[in-house]
Amino acid sequence: MPPDPIGKIQETDVKVQRIGNTEIRKVDEISRMPLEARWLFPSIDEAFVEANRHWLGDNLVEPGSTRLYMSFHSYVIRTRHHTILVDACNGNHKQRPSMPAWNDLNTPYLANLAAIGVRPEEIDIVLCTHLHADHVGWNTRLENGRWVPTFPNARYLMARVEFDYLLRQHREHPETPVNRGSFEDSVLPVVEHGRADMVELDHVVERELGDGVWLSPACGHTPGHVFVNVGEHGRERAVFTGDVIHHAVQFADPSLSNLADFDKQQAHDTRLNLMRRYADTDTLLMTGHFPSPTAGRIVSHGDLFRFAFDSE
Repeated sequence: MPPDPIGKIQETDVKVQRIGNTEIRKVDEISRMPLEARWLFPSIDEAFVEANRHWLGDNLVEPGSTRLYMSFHSYVIRTRHHTILVDACNGNHKQRPSMPAWNDLNTPYLANLAAIGVRPEEIDIVLCTHLHADHVGWNTRLENGRWVPTFPNARYLMARVEFDYLLRQHREHPETPVNRGSFEDSVLPVVEHGRADMVELDHVVERELGDGVWLSPACGHTPGHVFVNVGEHGRERAVFTGDVIHHAVQFADPSLSNLADFDKQQAHDTRLNLMRRYADTDTLLMTGHFPSPTAGRIVSHGDLFRFAFDSE
């Protein structure tokens, strides 16, 4: 099972990121979980972790070991017109025998959502950067033995290419649970309840007076992975990176590939392009798995990069 503080209710003084008229808050499901470095990145050398410990720090590398800390969290984006949830974590009561740390969780995620003043019925749009199990779990909740949409009034936007790929897997190999079973219990029920909208990789979620929320392609980790962008006047001010980057150690070696990458070369290219594009700019990265303070900026370090947490 994941270590504490899995059962800790989130504090209410969550930092608010403001971009124009848009507010962004993080909602924790599991605030910190140590995972074996070679489980995350099969090609990594533990000596490489040690060599980078000095700048990664105890927030990202477990003291006394080379295990890497990860967080599982969502973001809530509040615009003038919509309340948007980005990445729905693992979910409660989901059976994930192939991943014991995510199996049959019972976390205070909805209480954490309430702690920032949001009720499930107030979510208008749910966006998942991709459809892996740890990004779709709270799409649904168990009610009288059935999986129903957790956010009953929301439209769930899914990248068409991502959904179609998983649907083919589901139909062609019904004996094999797709994405550890999450496609069946956290994606298909939303479709069956008529709450899903299949969109293109560059879909504009909301646009008004120069401000906006839009998707852009970030494929490689999965066939239809997307960035979620929040910006002003067509320029990204915040980028929700999903699993393009799993851990800050990848800034020191962008070639480190996650064991779940669908297309390792494409994932590498997407990751490296992200680093090059936003290095030494004021664009804020809203990372998918970095523990608090989670958000930050890319800075150049010789020919490579580092990550600087946002502490203002």
